[in-house]
Amino acid sequence: MKLLLTGVSGLLGLNFAQEMMDEHEIIGVDRGKLVNAPFKILKHDLLDAGAVESILDAAQPDWLVNCAALADLDTCEENPDLAKRLNTDLPRQLARACKERNISLVHISTDAVFDGEKDGFYTEEDKPNPLGVYAKTKMEGEWAALTENPSAIVARVNFYGWSLSGRRSLAEFFFNNLTKSKSMSGFTDVTFCPMLANHTARLLVKMLKRGLGGLYHVVGPQAMSKYQFGVEIARKFSLREGDITPKSISFSGLVAKRSNNLWLSTHKLSTDLGEDLPEFSTGLDEFYTQYQQGYPQKIRSYQQI
Repeated sequence: MKLLLTGVSGLLGLNFAQEMMDEHEIIGVDRGKLVNAPFKILKHDLLDAGAVESILDAAQPDWLVNCAALADLDTCEENPDLAKRLNTDLPRQLARACKERNISLVHISTDAVFDGEKDGFYTEEDKPNPLGVYAKTKMEGEWAALTENPSAIVARVNFYGWSLSGRRSLAEFFFNNLTKSKSMSGFTDVTFCPMLANHTARLLVKMLKRGLGGLYHVVGPQAMSKYQFGVEIARKFSLREGDITPKSISFSGLVAKRSNNLWLSTHKLSTDLGEDLPEFSTGLDEFYTQYQQGYPQKIRSYQQI
């Protein structure tokens, strides 16, 4: 199959391309960060007038996975118009254009659409209540995509992995600081469900192959605090977990509001796929193996210096 990835230089996009390029023809959309990538690159700014239609007509993909977003929460607070264009308006355009061309669409959303006030986990039936500009524009992007294209997949995700810059994921944050013996904090009162980005990619392709559509939680099946996540990284890499200080997010000083509870149920996805989702330990083992095999250096070699 021919698979078009927007936001291909991002954390999910790049790992997705790397994961699937042996099985599928990968075409990535990038504004110029990537050089010598082992898959085809179309250099475009998706926000340019007519860009969406011209890209789809040039690539003629079977599947499109939209990983493009303004994902930095504080940047979204500072640039709400840009956040709306990338996180709401672009998904609407892509969904409409894909429906017109009979292209199967996956739109990547976020667990952050919930306010975290619920006791226990969130299902796809729970009503979102976004706390900031990022979460609000992503929620509106979900609605826009499914309104324009009800057969599209909207995937709420939370992933980690090795990135182009080496600084894009929470796992890299802990790893980078721990390997330099720098002290850092880990939030004990923020719960989330991390999944290795490569596992996210594999699941999304399975969903496309099955012809699934609608809203799904595509996150890890195990909920944990961000402090616990850091400790697990330290233990896996035989680094000093004592360098991670337990801390409450109340004292973080972060600008944009964050949800404390992002525990998402994956029952709908595992039921519709007919299989259990990969355990956190399985993803962490693979993350460690990637490091041993030089995977981080390989993907960073695609970067424009």
